[in-house]
Amino acid sequence: MPKRLRLDEYTNGVLHGQRSVLARAITLVESQRSADRTLAQNLVQSIMPHTGSSIRIGISGLPGVGKSTLLDALGMLLIEKGHSVAILAVDPSSNMGGGSILGDKTRMHQLSHEPNAYIRPSASGTNLGGVARKTRESILLCEAAGFDIIIVETVGVGQSEVEVSNMVDCFIALMLPGGGDELQGIKKGVLERADIIVINKADEERLMLARATLREHRAALHYLRPRHPSWKPVAMMTSAITGMGLEELWRTIQEHKKTLVTCGAHAELRAEQQRLWMWRLIEDGLRDRFFAHPIVQNLLPIYEQEVEQGLRLPTRAATLLLASFFQSEDNHMHPQRITNIKGHSSIEDE
Repeated sequence: MPKRLRLDEYTNGVLHGQRSVLARAITLVESQRSADRTLAQNLVQSIMPHTGSSIRIGISGLPGVGKSTLLDALGMLLIEKGHSVAILAVDPSSNMGGGSILGDKTRMHQLSHEPNAYIRPSASGTNLGGVARKTRESILLCEAAGFDIIIVETVGVGQSEVEVSNMVDCFIALMLPGGGDELQGIKKGVLERADIIVINKADEERLMLARATLREHRAALHYLRPRHPSWKPVAMMTSAITGMGLEELWRTIQEHKKTLVTCGAHAELRAEQQRLWMWRLIEDGLRDRFFAHPIVQNLLPIYEQEVEQGLRLPTRAATLLLASFFQSEDNHMHPQRITNIKGHSSIEDE
């Protein structure tokens, strides 16, 4: 494992756009090691004055919808227009082995060789919604490194639409031609979060089907309340193979930002992102402290086994674990209240 840099080395390297240092900085903020957390927090604090000027875009869609191929083509278009693009591609981790493919660089053939593009694959780990736990911090690091367009790409599963839309300015949902038979609950959830709906893979053999799907989505948008009162969601078609719709997509993204900035909604959106980031940090901190507590580590395997065997109700087990944790925390703050909390009982004696 490479030696950790000093705070000033991380900061200066990121601010000067050094790719190797940026990669190590993102690895640092993603680290679960307690020894890295203070340094990571100080690093984020040091680069904060150099953040906030990029366009933050979120792209989500089911597997096979063509996200990586579209981003490869869109990213090249943006670079040709003089922009620098950072793509944070989040792969969902396996529930069984915990592994992640992290193959986005291999699917973005052109961008992976571009000096003005940076692709960072990350695993979602145990975080809900298929979004990496430290994606917000990674966005800030990429902004500080000089990238003016940050794109967060994730698989459209679970709560990913909500998670991504809460950390970006413009959220784009990719749909496949002929997707009208999807479960309505999933489809409605996507449409409610999206600023732009894109019917992707509108290639020659699917063009007619894509047009029909586009009409369906445009009709559906009339019945949903938009995320921002000042912006009416837009539906369009794209094809990464032919390049159709890419210019229109970029113009729409720019129009979306201009609209939000003009009415003041963009500043409110960024403030909301900050507030939600604070709450995410609180939730993560409480979760980490709970599972790292020695009493929880001692009782959790016992309660898990009893729940699996039907000896204890899950609600009761959760209540006792939380009570043990909070009582121990209270005793730590007030040593005179220390009591024995290691005892436990099963359903038979409750």
